[in-house]
Amino acid sequence: MNYLTGKQIALRALEPEDLDILYRWENDTTLWQHGCTVAPLSRYLLKCYIESYTADIARDNQLRLMIVRRDSLERVGLVDCFDYDASNRRAAIGLLVDPACTRQGLGRDALETFMEYAFRFLHLHQLYVHIAVCNTASLGLFRACGFRECGHLADWVRLPHGYTDALVFQKINPAEND
Repeated sequence: MNYLTGKQIALRALEPEDLDILYRWENDTTLWQHGCTVAPLSRYLLKCYIESYTADIARDNQLRLMIVRRDSLERVGLVDCFDYDASNRRAAIGLLVDPACTRQGLGRDALETFMEYAFRFLHLHQLYVHIAVCNTASLGLFRACGFRECGHLADWVRLPHGYTDALVFQKINPAEND
C-alpha cells in the first residue's frame, strides 16, 4: 500500500523547485489569517528552509508535504503536521489548498490520504486542528473527514477587523478503537 497516494493527489517531500510556489503561498496576506504568519518570508529564508528540511518528524516535530495532482504533478497545496508529541502520539495538522484549486475535492483527498499515513504508518493516536469559526470551508472539510469538535477558544484568531473564536477538532485513530 502506498500511504502517500490518494485518488487525485499524491503527497511528497519538499523539493528545491518548490521555492517559487512556497514563496507565493507564504507571502499571500489573504492566507495569513488561517495560520500563524505575521510577516513576509524572503526567498532566501525559504531556500534555506527547503535545503535544511529533513522530513524527520521525530527530529523536527514537524512534517511538511507538498500536495500534487497525480495526473499532472501540478502543486496544489501543502499538508503541515506540527507540534508532534511522541510521548502522546499526537500532532496538529494544517492544510493549504491553493485558492485557484479549491472546490475540486483536492483538500479532502489530501486530508484523507494524510490521515491514513499518520494513523497507519506513523502510528499516531490522534490529530487535532484549530479552525477559526469564520473559516466555514475548513470547518466543513474537517467535519466531513470525521474530526469531532472538542473545544471552543474565545478571541483566538486575530483578523483585520478584530478577533474571532476558534474551534478545536480532533480525530482519534480509528484502528485503535477496533
